[in-house]
Amino acid sequence: MGWYVPVMALAALGLALVGATYAIGLLVTVQRRPLVTPPFLAGGLPREHAVSRFHVRWYVVTLLFLAFDMEMVFMYPWAVVVAEVGVEAVVEMFTFLAVLLAGVVYVWREGGLRWT
Repeated sequence: MGWYVPVMALAALGLALVGATYAIGLLVTVQRRPLVTPPFLAGGLPREHAVSRFHVRWYVVTLLFLAFDMEMVFMYPWAVVVAEVGVEAVVEMFTFLAVLLAGVVYVWREGGLRWT
């Protein structure tokens, strides 16, 4: 139990600081009247609501971006250890790239890369 005392004291201090900061913020907050024009588009009126729905093609683009993003996330560590591991690492990476390429071919075939 002796090891937990400093941890609990630090957690209590952190919570007290967060609570004090929140309380000070509530005390010094100035109530302001709403803006006449929204700050969106440099004061111009927006054509649609900020949380409106997106066209379904953007979801496909997002998934494609995530596929390439994950490719880069896994290729950086692979590039560090490929010389140590050898042929097995090369085969695994090309298998991973083949799966990603299959996803890109699927998106291409379904028309996810066309903008019309």
